[in-house]
Amino acid sequence: MDTSSQRVFVYGTLRRGGSNHFRMAGAEFISCGTISGRMYRIDWYPGLVLDPAGDEIHGEVYAVGPELLSVLDIFEGVSAGEVEGSEYRRVETTVMKQDSQTLSAWVWEWRGPVDESQRVSGGNWLKEEL
Repeated sequence: MDTSSQRVFVYGTLRRGGSNHFRMAGAEFISCGTISGRMYRIDWYPGLVLDPAGDEIHGEVYAVGPELLSVLDIFEGVSAGEVEGSEYRRVETTVMKQDSQTLSAWVWEWRGPVDESQRVSGGNWLKEEL
């Protein structure tokens, strides 16, 4: 990871095997990992609400350069140069890697309303999506 790269945690369609993983072209895979939160089916995509007492949310950590980070922000509805959009905001969180080490990474957190009946049990969108 070069000094201009930043780490992002992806938990839904941007993960390997997800319908939008192609958008991660140019990113460097770092590790699988988990964060704490509540995941909901919003439509064909998930929304995550960070919650230290929540479920174990499964995802992947990537190193991305500034250009790709900007492209991903736009994909998530966050304007260039901002960290908060209408549906998602980009916030820093702690990721527990598979080797039990932690690291800090950006994650896109859902800001809209949630429906508890649409909560993704097990915290793994790719299993839910199948």
